Order: sequence, then C-alpha cells, then structure tokens
Amino acid sequence: MAKTIVVKQIGSPIRRPAKQRATLIGLGLNKMHKTSELEDTPSVRGMINSIPHMVEIVEERD
Repeated sequence: MAKTIVVKQIGSPIRRPAKQRATLIGLGLNKMHKTSELEDTPSVRGMINSIPHMVEIVEERD
C-alpha cells in the first residue's frame, strides 16, 4: 500500500503567478482551507515545496 499525505490550502491564489495557480490545481486544490489526499511521491513533494506559502501538510498516512 502506498504512503499518502493530506495537503491543505492555506493561501489564496489571488495576485499569484499563473504557474503557482496551476500548481494548486495540479494538487487538486482551488479554494481556501480545502484538503486533498495525494500519493506521497517525489513529484508531489516537489509541487508542495514550490508553493510552501500556500499549502501545508496536515497528515502523513501509511
């Protein structure tokens, strides 16, 4: 079974570059305080690390 993480959006995409907005949509987030459960892969971690001011990792599951 794959390891998963729960990511929560804490920052607004208003007045942010289009690349950051696209990263949020790629993570399955588009509204404030919405959460998304994703598989813990290097590509997902890279997306999270590219916008740390807009998302936070709430939980890591096995």
